[in-house]
Amino acid sequence: MLKMGRIMYKISEKFNFADVEVPVACIILIGLFALQHYGTHRVGFLFAPVVLIWLLCISAIGLYNIFHWNPHVYQALSPCYMYTFVKKTQKGGWMSLGGILLCITGSEAMFADLGHFSQLSIKIAFTSLVYPSLILAYMGQAAYLSQHHVLDNDYRIGFYVSVPEKLRWPVLVIAILAAVVGSQAIITGTFSIIKQCSALGCFPRVKIVHTSSKIHGQIYIPEINWILMILCLAVTIGFRDTKRMGNASGLAVITVMLVTTCLMSLVIVLCWQKSVFFAVCFVFFFGTIEALYFSASLIKFLEGAWVPIALAFIFLIVMCVWHYGTLKKYEFDLQNKVSINWLLSLGPSLGIVRVRGIGLIHTELVSGIPAIFSHFVTNLPAFHQVLVFLCIKSVPVPHVRPEERFLVGHIGPRQYRIYRCIVRYGYRDVHKDDMEFEKDLVCSIAEFIRSGSVGINGANEDPYKDDDKMTVVGTCSSHTEGIQMSEDDVIVNIDSPGTSELREIQSPTVIKPKKRVRFVVPESPKIDREAMKELQELMEAREAGIAYILGHSYVKAKQGSSALKKLVINYGYEFLRRNTRVPSYALSVPHASTLEVGMIYHV
Repeated sequence: MLKMGRIMYKISEKFNFADVEVPVACIILIGLFALQHYGTHRVGFLFAPVVLIWLLCISAIGLYNIFHWNPHVYQALSPCYMYTFVKKTQKGGWMSLGGILLCITGSEAMFADLGHFSQLSIKIAFTSLVYPSLILAYMGQAAYLSQHHVLDNDYRIGFYVSVPEKLRWPVLVIAILAAVVGSQAIITGTFSIIKQCSALGCFPRVKIVHTSSKIHGQIYIPEINWILMILCLAVTIGFRDTKRMGNASGLAVITVMLVTTCLMSLVIVLCWQKSVFFAVCFVFFFGTIEALYFSASLIKFLEGAWVPIALAFIFLIVMCVWHYGTLKKYEFDLQNKVSINWLLSLGPSLGIVRVRGIGLIHTELVSGIPAIFSHFVTNLPAFHQVLVFLCIKSVPVPHVRPEERFLVGHIGPRQYRIYRCIVRYGYRDVHKDDMEFEKDLVCSIAEFIRSGSVGINGANEDPYKDDDKMTVVGTCSSHTEGIQMSEDDVIVNIDSPGTSELREIQSPTVIKPKKRVRFVVPESPKIDREAMKELQELMEAREAGIAYILGHSYVKAKQGSSALKKLVINYGYEFLRRNTRVPSYALSVPHASTLEVGMIYHV
């Protein structure tokens, strides 16, 4: 964010836009963020040519300045000059490190989203093009400044004053395009980081829009996009000059570099299986250099460098509060989920009755019975003749094949008609409407019953186990040779001829039914009597309708908790939960058939 604001403001300021530099920078920022929802892939084909032209441009200008002003500037590449400079200037040279820090930053913006590049491509691009171009550009600026000394009160950036006047406007256009590309890379990298943090439970739920069906990492997060835009505008308008923006950006970048160096030691030991001594030497060598820059940047803390510290502290609190609350809520779910034996043992004591229809319980657990359902049963001892615990999972692939959409299994004994169904969607899959989804769900359960009766697709070995094996079952259209379901609004009596290739399992005749459900199953292989009865009950339940049972949990700190825990759970986590995205369902649940069960989690 600080880098984006600094880049945009620097462009408008250093080309003599007078008093309009802030509005120009703000307009560029607003336009950049407003285009994010179209996706990077729509303009991504321009990125490589723009970056290539920009690098060649600064290389050419650097070579011109070197040969025109000071051909001997190449001697500055020797590290001994750095040592001599620091030794001669001492405290003044150490303090100047914070100002020259920006010379070693900026190029990482091109690789901000490292997931889109391989290690080999980054090595080749950086060593053969990026690094030589930067070296030539800064050597050219040094050659120019060696012949044109700038006064201390004349704050100007060496690159812009070193560009020949005839080339300044063409360079301005290329600089703006390069700044947009760099900013776009940082924005895309931010979206990727937020997505990973959200997937790990370290960031509140946000809406993630995948803008490309071919490239998995190209996403758009509306909430983060507009928050970034507001923060960038606030920094640009608040600072109004690149010097304080540079201080803020420098401290942010060197902090990231220092943290990366420390984390790299873990990679050396744990991933590369190197010795601890080697890791310590690595941290000592690079960490010492970065610590010098970091300490020099802290001197500018009151001159703008406080901004990244404040923002990092705010986001750290949000992430810690959300992660802590999510972890406690998940632990409560695991500790309070119940077994099928507990549920069945309540029948005689509570007088639990089974009502007609299908009860569809949304849950995030893939094993066991959620506490929200046990809370519902103990307070209202009745549930439907067919229960389906539905779990919606989004997988990190564009599309899930229809034949792999559903995972279905029994919960408890087969005769209790309790099922678990896990529905998997890719991020580019189009969710069907309510009726189509219900039909696919019921049809997949029916196909699971048929396949289990003939012992295929991994049928259950022990029906009394709480967590049975799941069977992969597709949608109606994916298993055309399996069981099919048809629904009619009128009564149709069809006698099944003995010589027919297909036969029908029909529900009992009723007077003026709302919906007639028929399962058409293959004549061979044969289905046992228990499976026929199970299909019969499933048809009856489908005719009676589907009720949706949704959980609505509130998290509260239990009595005796510390004041800090009460503050974090009762206020921090609850505030974030109420103002973030709710868990997405596979379909828009109809209000007339919805039962929402509230429960307080005392963690």
